[in-house]
Amino acid sequence: MLECKAFPFHGGPGTAETGMDADFNKEREGRLAALFRDKPEMVTDFPEWMLPRQWIDAYRAMSRLAIVEIAGRDSVAAAVQAVCENAYTDLLPVYAYTGSEHGPWQSVAEAVDRMSRRLPEVRVHPLVVLGSPEFWRALNGRFISDLIACFGHYTPCTGCHLYLHGVRIPLARLLGNVPIIGGERESHSGKVKVNQCAPALDFYVRFLARFQIRLHLPLAKIARGDQIEQILGMSWQRGKEQPGCCLSGNYNRCRGGTALSETDVMDFFKAFAGPCAEKIIHTYLEDRVPDHTEIAERALAACISTK
Repeated sequence: MLECKAFPFHGGPGTAETGMDADFNKEREGRLAALFRDKPEMVTDFPEWMLPRQWIDAYRAMSRLAIVEIAGRDSVAAAVQAVCENAYTDLLPVYAYTGSEHGPWQSVAEAVDRMSRRLPEVRVHPLVVLGSPEFWRALNGRFISDLIACFGHYTPCTGCHLYLHGVRIPLARLLGNVPIIGGERESHSGKVKVNQCAPALDFYVRFLARFQIRLHLPLAKIARGDQIEQILGMSWQRGKEQPGCCLSGNYNRCRGGTALSETDVMDFFKAFAGPCAEKIIHTYLEDRVPDHTEIAERALAACISTK
């Protein structure tokens, strides 16, 4: 098992400090599950029961706080590795819903619980749930025909991962430009995912840096699954006990091979998805809800005009 330096607890939100008793936790869990089910527009305007003002103030005062992108096994392993590398004392798990995920809510809560058990000397704060189906749709769903006509290909996976990183930026900014930990890897035991190829990961890092947010990807160069298991220090099968996506593997041909190249991925990011997501996020940071479709339509029109 990977050895980590132990860090003492520091003050801030937590069960004892906020009076989060069993009844409160049960009610909060039910409300989080409802968000997971209903997927409202919620990127900047958080309900008081989930993220009260005093918690925000406390988070802003923490010097070694990081947001953890909660997804599945790799996201928890990334949190463990990031703590070892950067001595984070406080972790805020944040789950972002998409337009295509499915599965039991309990798998999300269990991922947070596993992270807490694996890092007993680190304060793992109450889960935050956020997302915007319209943001996801603008990048990945509304203009499929136009994207195919413009680029000659289409996959929702690249825009989806840009969305997943980008939709957390307003929260990271709100809390004082805290870093975000993600679990992407360039290779999964020799298998390369188009949304996690090396140029894509570099693009995500540079994209968040434009908003003064560090995207920390501590697993990027770890290819072997047994190394992930060593970091986790617990039994957890790859791709199991986590939300699934109904579009998973769409870019893989049925007889083998991948329909997109790294050049295709980067062309999509630079010509359309990057400018579109950047404008949407800037609108959120101006404390306004974007017209996601209009922004995407304008970005696509500019893209088409240059082709």
